Amino acid sequence: MTLFHFGNCFALAYSPYFIAYKCTGLSEYNAFWRCVQAGATYLFVQLCKMLFLATFFPTWDASVGVYDFVGEFMKATVDLADLVGLHLVMSKNAGKGEYKIMVAAMGWSTAELVMSRCIPLWVGARGIEFDWRYIQMSLDSNISLVHYVAMAGLVWMFSRYDLPKHYRLPIAILLGLSVYKLFLMESVIHIFVLGSWMALLVKAAVTGAVSLSALLLYVSLVHGN
Repeated sequence: MTLFHFGNCFALAYSPYFIAYKCTGLSEYNAFWRCVQAGATYLFVQLCKMLFLATFFPTWDASVGVYDFVGEFMKATVDLADLVGLHLVMSKNAGKGEYKIMVAAMGWSTAELVMSRCIPLWVGARGIEFDWRYIQMSLDSNISLVHYVAMAGLVWMFSRYDLPKHYRLPIAILLGLSVYKLFLMESVIHIFVLGSWMALLVKAAVTGAVSLSALLLYVSLVHGN
């Protein structure tokens, strides 16, 4: 991958985070270190998840092409720890709901970006050939930002003590979809044998639907009160 291509991928991956930090008012609150703390919480939660998975769900030696739906579902269930981590981050920050949501989402998604995408991008930059998968990684990071903003918003709404009862079911369903989205995506890809671009498009569509639903619930809850 050429240096110019690496720069394009890096800009595609990081520009939305910079724009979100500036345009949502987080910079006015000097929330940078709050986001760093949220990122540190992300790393701690992922470490706990890896230890749990290594202990109770060791690598399954399956035949090539065989997908273990039950095992992958049980592993995806461990992602419920992300909800606990996001709630912990938001409970440690004082301020309005949107401030808590954005701090938690920005810190969480940025830490994931650095760990799961920027390192492969940097390794890829040492090559000399153009590869579309790095563009896909960059676009996927934008989808993850929207995903974590929606998830943090759902966690914040669900943890409110004054949440009306008729909100709990739709919020719980959306939280479940957020947690098991990766498992559902991998299952769909395996069943329908989707290509990488089509899989990315489906992921964007599902994330957009969940995020829009979360936004409608948030607006209805906040402005309805």
